[in-house]
Amino acid sequence: MYFVAILGNCTILFVIKTEPSLHEPMYYFLSMLALSDLGLSLSSLPTMLRTLLFNAPTISANTCFAQEFFIHGFTACESSVLLIMSFDRFQAIHNPLRYSSILTTVRVAQIGGVLLFKSFLLVLPFPITLGKLKYCNKSQLSHSYCLHQDVMKLACSDNQINVIYGFFAALCGMVDFMLIVVSYILILKTVLGIASQKEQLKALNTCTSHICAVIIFYMPIINLAIVHRFVRHASPLFSVLMANVLFLVPPLMNPIVYCIKTRQIRIRVAAKLCQKQI
Repeated sequence: MYFVAILGNCTILFVIKTEPSLHEPMYYFLSMLALSDLGLSLSSLPTMLRTLLFNAPTISANTCFAQEFFIHGFTACESSVLLIMSFDRFQAIHNPLRYSSILTTVRVAQIGGVLLFKSFLLVLPFPITLGKLKYCNKSQLSHSYCLHQDVMKLACSDNQINVIYGFFAALCGMVDFMLIVVSYILILKTVLGIASQKEQLKALNTCTSHICAVIIFYMPIINLAIVHRFVRHASPLFSVLMANVLFLVPPLMNPIVYCIKTRQIRIRVAAKLCQKQI
């Protein structure tokens, strides 16, 4: 799954970079999504493989703090990219004539830089505050990588600040999700105002890939958050399974979904493969 995820996202990046016809805002944002997926995969890959393949489950505290910083950073980054992609779809449907003038290449690059800075700034306090806690002698994590909510439960000292800030960071992620929902309500309102049913379906079809990406990304996060905070007697196996799904499935499925549902990507990937065979 890791191999397919890394190969798929690298393929998306390569095709968009080498095809001038794909140098448009929608595909630039797709590149950002692929980079976020790669970052997420590579952040969790080392300990996941060590634990599940080589039965080497130990990790130092500093390495754990660094890993959870990058995992949560790329998770926040992907959430932000999905939000801006929903705004991109709204602009393309609501203002098709002004779309290119609103989302210029420079503006897309600026948006990408702001999203990256905002995402990692949001999670920067995580390793700092975790490093100041005192931990019990025996510390066993629930997953095969480090998550903030998992690590802070091992502390013997007061971790109230971590709980409050962790809730604030999770709330920011849910704000992204709610804004995505609002974007699609506005998109639906715009689409229903189109007279032709054929044009309505054509407009909605441009959003299918993004809707799939949103569902694939947010469903495991919501399930995992519910299990961690509200379900006290849930099977540990379910929690571990959902956590593995969270970091394996979105990077794996996003390139597949976009290759299948986006005609331009599908044609370019097929063309590259045919060139290789020739």
